[in-house]
Amino acid sequence: MPEVALDFPRQWVEFPDPSDAKQIFRCDLTWLTSSWSCIFGNGCKGIYEGRPNDGCCTLGAHFSDKDDERNVAKAAARLTADTWQFHKTGTKKGFVEKDDEGARKTRVVEGACIFLNRPGFATGEGCALHQLAGREEVDFFRLKPQVCWQLPIRRTFEWITRPDESQVMVVSISEYDRRGWGEGGHELKWYCSGNTEAHVGAEPVYVSNRAELVELMGQGAYDVLAEYAAARVTALTAARTLARRTGDRSAVKAFAPHPADPE
Repeated sequence: MPEVALDFPRQWVEFPDPSDAKQIFRCDLTWLTSSWSCIFGNGCKGIYEGRPNDGCCTLGAHFSDKDDERNVAKAAARLTADTWQFHKTGTKKGFVEKDDEGARKTRVVEGACIFLNRPGFATGEGCALHQLAGREEVDFFRLKPQVCWQLPIRRTFEWITRPDESQVMVVSISEYDRRGWGEGGHELKWYCSGNTEAHVGAEPVYVSNRAELVELMGQGAYDVLAEYAAARVTALTAARTLARRTGDRSAVKAFAPHPADPE
């Protein structure tokens, strides 16, 4: 099977946030130095059976808060019928709907997110907001719902009480695997983060997703992460070279590489 098991050894690094003494980052180096890459339109099978062209856009996107929704609304207002396939529907009915529990999300039209331009549309298939960012030459996370641009990076927060009763916020940066979707994540037909078919990137995640990580962590914290990640990539590459020459993989194993990565 191309998809690896959900649980496997991982290597983490913890360091203080350079901009906040009461915050610590805990980063999954196994994930952040992996070769994962988004393969939408280039082999992605989509999360739902029979909808390979949707990628992970089938269900629509839940908004994290009112600011998130307002930001998308501002971007949507700059889309036209020539750049947004469902512009007419979005203009008349709006691009927002509520799920069964009342949470606000992007509307689903014809089986997928209202912002997803389908194959054959004039500007090409893919997220209309993502395409808008390309035309405006801005990072796509400036225009898309937060959940869309963060995936498959997962950021979580946890207050930890230490033995001396002091408290620190631990911010974890890791892989958004199937379990991040809740119970329904196990029912997805195909999922990319642990799939060997998607671990084909020319650069490790911490480089290819630099803009998103800086937005999630801040520049100072990202710079610290990048130093550790770069050192790990160099050492792991050397260990793999040695393993190919000698057949001894003990040094590679010590780094707990992502099992979906090519050897």
